[in-house]
Amino acid sequence: MNARHLDDDGEDAQVIRLDTGHQQDDGSDSDAERSPLERGIASGLSFLRSRLAGDYEVDEFGFDPEFNSTVLLPFARALYEHWFRIELSGLENVPKGGALLVANHSGTIPLDALMLTVALHDNIDRCIRLLGADLVYQIPVLGHLARKAGHTLACQADATRLLGKGELVGVFPEGFKGVGKPFSDRYKLQRFGRGGFVGTALRAGVPIVPCAIVGAEETYPKIADLRPLARLLGLPYFPITPTFPLLGLGGLVPLPSRWVIQFGEPMTLDEYAADDADDPMTVFEITDHVRENIQHMLYEALLRRGPAFL
Repeated sequence: MNARHLDDDGEDAQVIRLDTGHQQDDGSDSDAERSPLERGIASGLSFLRSRLAGDYEVDEFGFDPEFNSTVLLPFARALYEHWFRIELSGLENVPKGGALLVANHSGTIPLDALMLTVALHDNIDRCIRLLGADLVYQIPVLGHLARKAGHTLACQADATRLLGKGELVGVFPEGFKGVGKPFSDRYKLQRFGRGGFVGTALRAGVPIVPCAIVGAEETYPKIADLRPLARLLGLPYFPITPTFPLLGLGGLVPLPSRWVIQFGEPMTLDEYAADDADDPMTVFEITDHVRENIQHMLYEALLRRGPAFL
């Protein structure tokens, strides 16, 4: 029984893996000879065996790659491929090493984070490590699943550590102001906070990759906000949409809008020093430049997509 692993610094880390001694599949039936259903059943059984035996790994942030690819991504992939029919552009702009991907945020329910995860995982085999607000990790089930999917708190320490490991880190600077804005303000970027993501990129010495997501705004068009109820529940907003709460749980089904996700050219920060992260004016100028870049990309992607539901 092996009950520990070493972290990146060579130190003993939390108990993660248990060796079970169970034998692997003999591989007599190749994947090519199996039907999709048979492959799915085999994958599911393999997943259950590893879960029951404790033979799986997570990293220091709680990321569970097997759980993510076997349980979480298939559901999101069904929406990605058959419901939203997502078109990608500019994947070649995503670096192979550490980088900070900055995207607009919208949709009332943040499905844009899920779709971005599927796009990068399935097309360039990269697991984006999204930085989430505190509220996400205060909700027991949601916080646990977010950790399993590889995401973590939006704090500089976690982001710097991930970037130092060469990970692709994602951030939505608009936060709840973006995801909860009314439908009348669709595709108009909100304020990008105080530019904390720029300071993180400068200190880590990584490029910023701008990303524009079109389509999420139409999934749950927010036409009103029950603020008293939101305050009572401790939520940033409680949305009213054309289908929710009028249709009850049925109103939680997203509208089948067509999506475009566009990745812009990396914005290198080589001309700046790490100490520039402490200069408010420098941080503000870079933040404003990133915001303008993404807003321009949104207009381009909207023109390319055309009507939202055709």
